[in-house]
Amino acid sequence: MMNMNLCHPLFFKKIDNMPAIMPKNGEFLLCFKINPSQSRNIEPDPEHFLENLLFTGQKIDNDQSNEQVKLPLGHYLFSQFRSDAVLNRDEWLNLAIEQQKDGLWERNKLSDLLYIRFLYEDNAFVTQIFRKISNGVSHLRY
Repeated sequence: MMNMNLCHPLFFKKIDNMPAIMPKNGEFLLCFKINPSQSRNIEPDPEHFLENLLFTGQKIDNDQSNEQVKLPLGHYLFSQFRSDAVLNRDEWLNLAIEQQKDGLWERNKLSDLLYIRFLYEDNAFVTQIFRKISNGVSHLRY
């Protein structure tokens, strides 16, 4: 886990659902609302951690549609996991919960939004977890 200063938003075309099989040339973004009672808990309950999916987005070059969603610029707690396969919901949810525990331990003020970005790079599937923070100094610029 590290702090990241995202200097430019990442834009995606809004879609209904992620594909059943992640394409190697695909990039996707999910945004969830976190249950407020769980978002500031050092030992959150995985069953009640997420409230609802706010949107799903797919990265498309030069897309000018009206249905855009984004990962906004700002300061984030950032975690990344690389593997031979795309992480399933339980796996990335566990990463998000561990990220929250570390972030709260470091006394960060975390937002109630969780962003999960999926992509394929350098011959591996990558899952990135973003939680916006309102305090702290960023150590990584992207």
